[in-house]
Amino acid sequence: MKILLKNATIIDKNSSFHQQTKDVIIKDDIIVKIENNIKDNEAKEIHHENLHLSNGWMDASVSFGEPGFEEREIIKNGLKVAAKSGFTAVAINPNTFPVTDNKASIDYIKQQAKNQNVSVYPIGALTKQAKGKELAELYDMQQAGAIAFGDYNKAIDNANLMKIALQYTQNFDALILSFPQYKQLANGSANEGINSTKIGLKGNPILAETLQIARDLHVLEYTGGKLHIPNITSKASITLIQQAKEKGLDITCSVSVNHLAFNDDEILDFNTNAKLLPPLRDEKNRLALIEAVKDSTIDYITSDHNPIDIEQKKVPFEQAEYGTIGLESFFGLLNPIFDLETLIEKITINPRKIFSIPVPKIAIGEKANLTLFNPDHTYTFTQKHILSTSKNALALDKNLKGIVYGVVC
Repeated sequence: MKILLKNATIIDKNSSFHQQTKDVIIKDDIIVKIENNIKDNEAKEIHHENLHLSNGWMDASVSFGEPGFEEREIIKNGLKVAAKSGFTAVAINPNTFPVTDNKASIDYIKQQAKNQNVSVYPIGALTKQAKGKELAELYDMQQAGAIAFGDYNKAIDNANLMKIALQYTQNFDALILSFPQYKQLANGSANEGINSTKIGLKGNPILAETLQIARDLHVLEYTGGKLHIPNITSKASITLIQQAKEKGLDITCSVSVNHLAFNDDEILDFNTNAKLLPPLRDEKNRLALIEAVKDSTIDYITSDHNPIDIEQKKVPFEQAEYGTIGLESFFGLLNPIFDLETLIEKITINPRKIFSIPVPKIAIGEKANLTLFNPDHTYTFTQKHILSTSKNALALDKNLKGIVYGVVC
C-alpha cells in the first residue's frame, strides 16, 4: 500500500527536511520519497489543512485500568485513543489489579496490545503489589519487556529499600521511578495554599515533594544507578534536580501537561477532575515548571492520563479518586505554551532516549512513525472530543489551540 502525504511541514530538528514543506510517500510502511509536488496515481493521497508532521509522539505515563479496572478503560480502546491523540508509543503504568509486578502481568499487557499501531512499553511495579515492602521480580519483568520500575503515585518510604533497588538494578541497567511525595506530610487533597484555605480543604504542602526528592537524591549519590522523578510540581523541586544534574548524577524528571496548563484555581469550584496527585500548585510554580521545560531541567512531558469512572468522581472533593484523562487534550493545551520545536523534542526524542527506546527518523528508507497535526486550529474542548471510556477531563470547556489528525505508524 502507498500513502502520499501532501504539503506537509516537517518538524524534526534532526532531519535535513526540518521546517520544510514537502510531499511524502510511504510504501509498505517505509518512507520512500520526500520531495516537492509528487504525483502518484497509485498512492492514497492524504490532504489536511495546514498539515504538519513529526516523529510519532511518546507518552511515558498513561493508565488504562486493565486488568482489574476495565470499567475505567481497556487497553485496546486506550490505544485507539492514544493514536487519535497523536501518540505512536505509550508507557503503561502498573496501577492495575492485580498490580503489574511479575513477568506474567507484563506478558498480559503486551498480549492485549498486539496488532495495534501504538507501541506499548509496560512499566513494572518496583515492589510486590506496590506495597513498598519488598522488591518485585525486576529482572524477570525487564526480560519480558518492562522498560522501568516504579510504584505509580506511591513513594518508597523505606530509604534502605530504595538503596537496594538502585544497587541491584545497576546489574541490568534498569531505570527506577520514584514518586515525589513524603507520605507522612501529604495528608491533604489539594495544594497547601491560599485557595485550599479559602474553601476549607486540607492542604498537601510542597515540602512533602521536596523532602522525598532530597532523600532520593542523597541515596542516588551514595549508590549510583539511574533515577527518574515523575510529575514534579514546584520550583523548589526544580532547584534540587538542577543541583543533582550539575553533580553528574544520572537523574531525569518529567512533568504532566496538567501542571503546565493549570494552577490550583481549578479547585475553587470543587471540580473533582482537578483533584490530582501531586496536586495542582499555584501560578508561581506553574510558570517555574514551564521555564524548566524550556531550559531542559525537566526532560519530558506526559499526559499522566488516568481514567476514573464516574462513581469515583461524582462524590465530594475529599472523597474523590485522584486523576484526569489527558490524551485527547494534550497537544491543544501544550501547543500555546511552547514553541513547536521544543514541544516536539519533549514528546518524541527525550522520553525515548531516557527509556532506551530507538528514536524514529524522518528520512528516506526509514520506517514510518509519524504524527499528523495542525498547530493553528483553535476550538473549545467538549464531550464530543472525548474518546476515552471515562470522561473525567480537566480540560472540559477549555479553549485549545492545535488539533491532531492522526498517526501513520
